[in-house]
Amino acid sequence: MARFELKLPKMGESVAEATITNWLKEVGDKIEADEAVLEIATDKVDSEVPSEVSGILVEQLFGKDDLVQVGQTIAIIETEGDAPAAKAQEAAAPAEVAALEATIETAKETVAAPQDFSGSDKFFSPLVKNIAKEEGISVAELESIAGSGKDGRVTKEDILKHIENRKSGVETPKAVLEAPKAVQPVAAPVQKSQQAVPVSVNGGDEIIEMDRMRKLISGYMTASVQTSAHVQSFIEVDVTNIVKWREKVKTAFEKREGEKLTFTPIMMEAVAKALKDFPGMNISVDGDYIIKKKNINLGMAAALPNGNLIVPVIKNADQLNLVGMAKAVNDLGNRAKAGKLKPDDTQGGTYTVTNVGTFGSVFGTPIINQPQVGILALGAIRKVPAVIETPEGDFIGIRQKMFLSHSYDHRVVDGALGGSFVKRVAEYLEAFDLDRDF
Repeated sequence: MARFELKLPKMGESVAEATITNWLKEVGDKIEADEAVLEIATDKVDSEVPSEVSGILVEQLFGKDDLVQVGQTIAIIETEGDAPAAKAQEAAAPAEVAALEATIETAKETVAAPQDFSGSDKFFSPLVKNIAKEEGISVAELESIAGSGKDGRVTKEDILKHIENRKSGVETPKAVLEAPKAVQPVAAPVQKSQQAVPVSVNGGDEIIEMDRMRKLISGYMTASVQTSAHVQSFIEVDVTNIVKWREKVKTAFEKREGEKLTFTPIMMEAVAKALKDFPGMNISVDGDYIIKKKNINLGMAAALPNGNLIVPVIKNADQLNLVGMAKAVNDLGNRAKAGKLKPDDTQGGTYTVTNVGTFGSVFGTPIINQPQVGILALGAIRKVPAVIETPEGDFIGIRQKMFLSHSYDHRVVDGALGGSFVKRVAEYLEAFDLDRDF
């Protein structure tokens, strides 16, 4: 018999941690190779962690709702035979992982008299708490450590550095704490975290708690409105040529490429071109700094069957032809609906497009996807009477038109840039060549 360590796999360049949402296997259960053992969630998508080997689950090192770092051991699986893969993994494990395992084991032994962190309203991962318990670090001392992780979280490296500095007599940089926290009683944060469940006045209302993703979306949208100075520009576009061209080639396109041709990839192609013309829209904001993005990565807002929203990203969209764009749009859209997106599929976006016309909306005022500075809403395409200018004079005709709604961050994007960008998108769409190939 051999013991195999199941670790949290790498899920993308910018994904460093995930939360365990559900154990699909319990201790004592038999597991087949490639069978899902648990479900995890990042701040964007949910996914499963499969086992690399067949065996029996003998230990779960983390519980539901625990935050786990990429590379950490989350379970132990007992396998038949020598399990060469597991042995090779152990032999190749760096000293840091070995030290981490020792920390976990030591923390288990000391769990009988745990340090109580419930009095703190700051988030600390189970690993950081265990290290703090082992080293006898108080809640107040742990709160004083300046965190380098996301949203100022204290990471394993932060607390280990603090311990090393404490032993050598060097003062660790302190976190900036609000004055009221120093005098606030321990019970106050606990009471703050307990939200009263709404009560139906007439007894007929249904009260439903938000699911995890809806809570995240709620937080993102509120934070975006509080962060960016939202301004909108609207422009009407004549897309008659695009409608005619798509109607003419969609059957041949599907037969040759095996993909349906929607209007979305045509719109995305125009947006990518406009971003190359106006790189000032392909930026992000970090405090007092503007970051000019090298790549054009288009986010594509997609509605999920449960009513939630997700934004998968088309990487290097400006390098794709129309066929490549259509394949990328369909692939991400289908995997989003099936819940098969990977964490990396939603990372790295530099500008976002949302198609509000899918639901019949003429135009909308979308909220910016932070830390980006712009988002474009595509309205519904409608047949409308319009004045058509010709060398022989003006006349009234039926045209296919739509509205583009551009929301942009007025902190760094002025009206000239925001308006010029959406106008350029419109120009690309109106100049669409009816004779072009796909």
